[in-house]
Amino acid sequence: MGTKNIDIASLQNTGQKITVYEEDRATPTSSIELLTDEGHVKDELEELLDEDFLTEKAAPLEISKDSEPTEITQAPENNKEETTSSTTPQVITVPSSPVAEDPNKISDTEIMKDLLTNGYDWRVRPPGTNSSILGGGAVIVWVNMLIRSISKIDNVNMEYSAQMTFRESWVDKRLAYGEKSMGETVPDFVILAAGQQIWMPDSFFQNEKQAHRHMIDKPNVLIRVHKDGSILYSVRISLVLSCPMHLQNYPMDVQHCLIDLASYAYTTNDIEYKWKDQEPVQLKAGLNSSLPSFELSDVQTTYCTSKTNTGTYSCLRTVLTLKRQFSYYLLQLYIPSTMLVIVSWVSFWLDRSAVPARVTLGVTTLLTMTTQSSGINSKLPPVAYIKAIDVWIGACMTFIFGALVEFAIVTYFGTRLDQKKKSRAELTTKQPLHTPAPAPVWVPRHAGDMKNDQLGDMQTNLLANNRKEPALKRNPFIRMWRRSFGDQDLPKKLDLGSRLLFPILFISFNILYWTMFGNPDTKSPYV
Repeated sequence: MGTKNIDIASLQNTGQKITVYEEDRATPTSSIELLTDEGHVKDELEELLDEDFLTEKAAPLEISKDSEPTEITQAPENNKEETTSSTTPQVITVPSSPVAEDPNKISDTEIMKDLLTNGYDWRVRPPGTNSSILGGGAVIVWVNMLIRSISKIDNVNMEYSAQMTFRESWVDKRLAYGEKSMGETVPDFVILAAGQQIWMPDSFFQNEKQAHRHMIDKPNVLIRVHKDGSILYSVRISLVLSCPMHLQNYPMDVQHCLIDLASYAYTTNDIEYKWKDQEPVQLKAGLNSSLPSFELSDVQTTYCTSKTNTGTYSCLRTVLTLKRQFSYYLLQLYIPSTMLVIVSWVSFWLDRSAVPARVTLGVTTLLTMTTQSSGINSKLPPVAYIKAIDVWIGACMTFIFGALVEFAIVTYFGTRLDQKKKSRAELTTKQPLHTPAPAPVWVPRHAGDMKNDQLGDMQTNLLANNRKEPALKRNPFIRMWRRSFGDQDLPKKLDLGSRLLFPILFISFNILYWTMFGNPDTKSPYV
């Protein structure tokens, strides 16, 4: 706002009273209170006000960011009908001069404007830092990442989802601003604003199926330009990555999933990727809790430089070793299937005449095992090789089916035996009631010619054999065998033998199964 010097002496000669005071404000201002006589307005004062303040009031007012806004207070005009003799004050507040900025301070906007407008071309890669090679050699891009979560490990589609903070850093000497001049200070780094563009590596993930950046509530991207020309690029992304799985040992398997990073267009002559020396891959605390079916047992980093028809491309590889949690399958598959096999053995203890009970037991256990097998295979891809779960389910179904077949055999032989007994009973009822004559006994002719001593030797041998037989009868296993099987018919013997044979075979199968599949190899083939 414009100002004009007022001749105080001339105002006093006209009879006006002038009071100069300071308001109690954070920013000191000067106020002039003009008091006029009742009913008189001086022409000179009106002219001054019209020229200095009223005419410039409509002009745009420029206020510095360090100064306070202009405040103009004007008392209401005197009512023509008032008869009081009070005066009407007019208070005019004029802002003081703005605080001057530090002349040695350079803003971030000025720095980036100078860097990006002085011949900088973001489409051309920066020169390398190797002074021994013409042109500086390839640009070294240092990479590290923070894995925030891993989820949705899909066995059917052989893929998994991951969310990470991906960071790259390289040196672009064209963006080094350092010390501008003597006495001027510059910040350690400036943040690239939206709309400003610099050269960045054309990195991509080789085994990526889907990916997106996070934009809520602002784009999760950070680009820092340091005063020595080093650039830091950080972005938060979510990826759906391919993971070829080998399911031979499922569900005791260990999977090795990859994260491959490479340049799409620049060969090793232009860009070379390297892992940072310290903590190239960081894991967020509590990451294992986000994996319901797996346990992240190990994370390794290596290189996967590939050679194609268009050149050799630098590549970085992260190997995630994922071990499947076995407790779920133990409770949902192995224990229930073992119980079904044991339940199928109950039919061996039922009488062979209880046909409905044995048939219902065998068929029910077989159908239950089939349903359980279908539920497990629906969560797996149709692979061409045999899995560990296939061996277990096949063996359990074989034992259950064997118990059902054993019942069919027992029923068959039992039916034939019953028919024979019935036929004998019918023949017995048809025979006469008189006692048949004893059958003649055949004696060899030479027996009459034997001497007494020879007959004595024969009698001695018979007595010796009779003495050995009680020794065999004293063996508890022989007595149990003869008591169980000696006087039993064939169907009963089959049931008794199955009670012992089926458990022994199932226990032997378990020992062999857990020896083969219980200790999977956790060594990664990619390292």
